[in-house]
Amino acid sequence: MIRTIGLIELNSIAKGIEVADFMIKAAEVNLLKANSICPGKYIVLISGDVAAVKASIEVGNVVGREFVVDKLILSNVHPQLIKAINGTVDINEFKSLGVLEFFSIATSIVAADTAAKSALIDLIDVRLGLGIGGKSYITLTGDVSSVTEAVEAGAISAKNTGMLVSKVVIPSPRKELFNELL
Repeated sequence: MIRTIGLIELNSIAKGIEVADFMIKAAEVNLLKANSICPGKYIVLISGDVAAVKASIEVGNVVGREFVVDKLILSNVHPQLIKAINGTVDINEFKSLGVLEFFSIATSIVAADTAAKSALIDLIDVRLGLGIGGKSYITLTGDVSSVTEAVEAGAISAKNTGMLVSKVVIPSPRKELFNELL
């Protein structure tokens, strides 16, 4: 089970690819994602034990220098988080829908982890900047009170960053809407 993740977001694709190589050579980490996102940025997402992730992120930050836009190290991640990032969740029952939208990839990951830990909900998706102008968003489902609590917790986690764009809770969306989100 993945317990610690690290992320570096860069504003250069070429430098991002180089940073990814340095990061996975620097410490015993697993490369979860290394790809371009909009608008011409690149993200590197890794996992491993805390010390290895910290070492890898430090190397990535040094190699990436002025191209590093954002970074994070997140320990004790919620078990649903990686599946939601990878789009491999298996949700059997859709109830209410919560959506949080951000300007930052790192902020959305922290908010998704916070939301999942704050209430009994299911993360549907953590969409990381591809095809959406570099923004990111989280979708989640559960009963109305749990979704409301999770959305508020996710929004509060981004309060001081200025990266929250919008948040909504839809109490009883039609099934067709959920089908479009998957």
